[in-house]
Amino acid sequence: MYWVYLGRRKMRVEAKAEEIQDTLESRSRNLGKGKYGRILKMAHTPTREEYKKTCYIAALGIVVLGAVGFAIMWIMTYLPTYF
Repeated sequence: MYWVYLGRRKMRVEAKAEEIQDTLESRSRNLGKGKYGRILKMAHTPTREEYKKTCYIAALGIVVLGAVGFAIMWIMTYLPTYF
């Protein structure tokens, strides 16, 4: 028989495993009933067109952000030589 010490309590390993499993099962049972239950029920897998659109917009944002960063670096590198 194996024992686990939790602070001042001494508990069997099997009892501790059952306690952890019960806690996880009770949390998963209430997953769709809380604040976000309505959102989870409305969620769906995106279609191929929605996925392409999302990827296009994300890529465009990355390019714009990179261009702004490059412009700032270029200005900070070459503009001080003119003053």
